[in-house]
Amino acid sequence: MKKISLISLIIVLIDQLIKILISNTITYAESIKVIPNFFYLTNVHNEGAAWSMFSGKQFVLIIVAVLALVGIYLFLIKGKKLNKLETICYSLLIGGIIGNLIDRVIFNYVIDYLEFIFGNYHYPVFNFADMCIVISIFTLVIMSFKEDLCKKSK
Repeated sequence: MKKISLISLIIVLIDQLIKILISNTITYAESIKVIPNFFYLTNVHNEGAAWSMFSGKQFVLIIVAVLALVGIYLFLIKGKKLNKLETICYSLLIGGIIGNLIDRVIFNYVIDYLEFIFGNYHYPVFNFADMCIVISIFTLVIMSFKEDLCKKSK
């Protein structure tokens, strides 16, 4: 648990430092072109969850985040011997959840800033914490499927 706590803390610090940098250098709703017609840094505030779902329901989103953290610890981490990849995945997941939770508690919204455009499609703006959450969940799901396939082949 010490490794998970340390890595999660590093993720939270990186996330919060980036958000402070974005908030102090890019005006709200302003975009900076990084790669024209593809990648922009855009300072936006998300009052909901992914794709602004549950917008304005900050209390509910805070409770869900806290319950998720408790559930991850009690059901997925506590008393288990985790391999290195699982340790990294749970650290990314916890760090990402806490990073966005801090924003929700302090500002009543999450600071997002990574904007990608694919042709005519503008992907919803997101942040480092979101990336950590998605990457960890994607990896954990793949690991779970791989485990199931290995068990079935025996």
